[in-house]
Amino acid sequence: MTARGKILVVDDEAPSRRLLRELLEEQGYEVREAADGEAALTAVAADPPDVVLLDVMMPRRDGYSVCQQLKGDERTRLTPVVIVTSLDELPDKLKAIQVGVDDFLTKPFNAAELATRVRSLVSLKRYTDELEHASRVLHGIALAVERRDAYTGGHCKRVGEYAVRVGVALGLRDDDLKVLRLAGTFHDLGKIAIPDAILRKPARLTAEEMEIIKTHPTVGCELVQPMRTLAGVLPLIRHHHERLDGSGYPDGLEGAQIPLTVRILSVVDIYDALATERPYKSSFPHERCIAVLREEATRGWWDRNVVETVARVIEGNGG
Repeated sequence: MTARGKILVVDDEAPSRRLLRELLEEQGYEVREAADGEAALTAVAADPPDVVLLDVMMPRRDGYSVCQQLKGDERTRLTPVVIVTSLDELPDKLKAIQVGVDDFLTKPFNAAELATRVRSLVSLKRYTDELEHASRVLHGIALAVERRDAYTGGHCKRVGEYAVRVGVALGLRDDDLKVLRLAGTFHDLGKIAIPDAILRKPARLTAEEMEIIKTHPTVGCELVQPMRTLAGVLPLIRHHHERLDGSGYPDGLEGAQIPLTVRILSVVDIYDALATERPYKSSFPHERCIAVLREEATRGWWDRNVVETVARVIEGNGG
């Protein structure tokens, strides 16, 4: 019989671990134990659980520190953590929330309440795992889309790298930098719906073909929208062809309606298109790319500060 989920019980007191094990195994869960914080981190790394039940006061490393490390690690940040402790003062609960805990149970706990909360968190973990798997599939599709055109090989990776470098120079937060890197990968995902005859056309596009190309931001947004973990990337996918003067697409946003992250992605996307060879043009040197962007910023298309930051942090073709 397949277990309902994998639970890691972390407590330095053996009787407490045994009680939790018995209650959870009766519910059909696979249960593993760790006697302190260091052992817990080792156990998570060896075989990631669906839920961690974590005591606070333990030798070597306390529960707050363990939770903080799990939530700060890209590989384990979505693993639900429940603090199970005899500490019941408000400051203890606030500290648990600050380090990212998903739930808080006070000893002695009610067995039915424990079972209900664990069941809910296991379901949540399965759901987020499915989303993460779907995100990886979309990542593969994005790379496949890029490979359809030999002239744009490496474009998505370069755009992500350029965007992060510009974001760092402009003082963006780590969360925004992560979004920028992801947006580099996914911004052209919607081109999966563009026929090869248009996508790979060795000449400038007709007005009708350009209208088809203009559908790719909305298609890409629709593909990514179900992915909760990629919610922050959606505006960048949809709006990376908007212009500050409102002449862009698909929504004609202008000025302050366009976030800084989108402005950065737009400029570095154009920069890389200019700096690389395309069927209808040769690659431009860095100085010419910047000259074009400056001229377009004068027209009101791009953020001048972003353009000047690109000029400063990206040196020569390929950066």
